[in-house]
Amino acid sequence: MSTNVRVVVDAMGGDNAPGEIVKGALMALEAQKNLTLIFTGRKKPLEAELKKYSYDADRVETVFAEEVIEMAEPPVAAIRKKKDSSIVVGLNMVKRQEADAFVSAGSTGAVLAGGQLIVGRLKGVERPPLAPLIPTANGVSLLIDCGANVDARASQLVQFAKMGSIYMERVVGVKRPRVAIVNIGAEEEKGNALVKETMPLLKECKEIHFIGSIEARDIPYGAADVIVCEAFVGNVILKLYEGTSSMLLQQVKRTLLSSLQTKLGALLIKPALKKTLKGFDASQYGGAPMLGLKGLVVKTHGSAKAAEVRQSVIQCVHFSKQRINEKISKQLAADTTSESREA
Repeated sequence: MSTNVRVVVDAMGGDNAPGEIVKGALMALEAQKNLTLIFTGRKKPLEAELKKYSYDADRVETVFAEEVIEMAEPPVAAIRKKKDSSIVVGLNMVKRQEADAFVSAGSTGAVLAGGQLIVGRLKGVERPPLAPLIPTANGVSLLIDCGANVDARASQLVQFAKMGSIYMERVVGVKRPRVAIVNIGAEEEKGNALVKETMPLLKECKEIHFIGSIEARDIPYGAADVIVCEAFVGNVILKLYEGTSSMLLQQVKRTLLSSLQTKLGALLIKPALKKTLKGFDASQYGGAPMLGLKGLVVKTHGSAKAAEVRQSVIQCVHFSKQRINEKISKQLAADTTSESREA
């Protein structure tokens, strides 16, 4: 039996499909020798794109799917209706254990709905969250949830904290990750009803290292390793983060190229500046895994280009090696046993 990690890539998903998707996935193939790629998508454009590259054909497969779920389609209806779409075909391969992971830059709603309806949740998981890594002054932090569960309950946020802690420790390598809940102040009496209900539950949770509230302004400084919130707040944080980073990068470049003197200065500081700016490039951290499913599903940005797709695929290899789903399942089973004893 092959020991390669088998990753299904939705070649039709995203604004830059199939070109950037195929290019990025093949870049990952070159970087990871224990990787097998399975592309899903329409036959003609997919074959035409693959012909542009030379690669190890023994580690690349194609499973053709002639339908495409568009961004504006109702997610659940599209998943049920378009059985021959690249998203549904890919998710079914993960469900049948014909693949270890699925990566898509396509419709977020369809990937989220398909992840739950097709792949299914691990036993004990109430809601699977989306959890991207975001750059900070200290490295990276995990933002959980950033788009899957807008109306989450307190018990679900506690599960997010547990799953996020496992991910940061096992995949990213952060020992005893600091967990914080997004709030409008550090004082415990502050926050909305959900935060006030969740706070004492997180304080009592022995499986995590809870440090209290975190304000949005402290997130870029790396004040916590796992940032817990419901999806509405998380998505606003993520989008503002991305927009601000992009704007600052543009402003820095514009300033450095504004005159002969600044251009000369830019040449002198270019190596150091390039290294610093790279740390705030979100594309190098890959996509957002949907934690708590029976298989690995990773959603990358709809505008993702090759570099981000590459990292998303490599991310799947690391995730699979660490058996994160097994660790999450084991933790939740332990929690259930503990609750039964207390009852």
